[in-house]
Amino acid sequence: MQNEDPRSTIVAMCHNFYTQGWVSGTGGGMSVRHGDRVYMMPSGVEKEKIRPEDIFVLDLEGKVLEPPTNPDLKLTECASLFFSAYRMRAAGAVMHSHSANLVLATMLAERRDGFLSELEFTEFEMIKGLEGHRLYDVFRLPVIDNAAHEYDLTEQLQEAIRRYPHTCAVAVRNHGVYVWGPTASKTKTHAECIHYLCELMLRMRELGIREHRREA
Repeated sequence: MQNEDPRSTIVAMCHNFYTQGWVSGTGGGMSVRHGDRVYMMPSGVEKEKIRPEDIFVLDLEGKVLEPPTNPDLKLTECASLFFSAYRMRAAGAVMHSHSANLVLATMLAERRDGFLSELEFTEFEMIKGLEGHRLYDVFRLPVIDNAAHEYDLTEQLQEAIRRYPHTCAVAVRNHGVYVWGPTASKTKTHAECIHYLCELMLRMRELGIREHRREA
């Protein structure tokens, strides 16, 4: 995936996420950084129909260098959030999804620090798919409050990134999640692991299974 044209990578990732039900109804987005250029999806496009020629190309300051061939397409409102991960975490790719299981999980997050909530996971095998985490580590997924417009989430997301230096994602209550990684492939892995963990949490609650942790 690393050697693919970034436009093709975004198209493939969007098709993958669509089949999993993460980006229904034109929701969600994807962006890939390649050198000093950032490739980013337009707004309001059905993800299973996205084409390479629909992708915006920007510089690292967010200026559009190459617009899509369709002049009616507009840059996603997620742009400022994607750039936050690029600038603050040196991300190589960022994705945004609206998975139903993940949205339900955000409703379970307990408020702990001002506007921030969090979901906590440990001793699940899939945690090992999250960069920098091992089986017995605790992965904390920060959850911020939703806003009327995507770009209005930028300040909250940046604060969550500062307060949670080991996270590779920030969830938005009743909305979805932003996930990043050093490459598009690793971002995909992170997204799959986080969605899995959130679904597992919901299933455990449904079945009345209590989380068991080893004694320190």
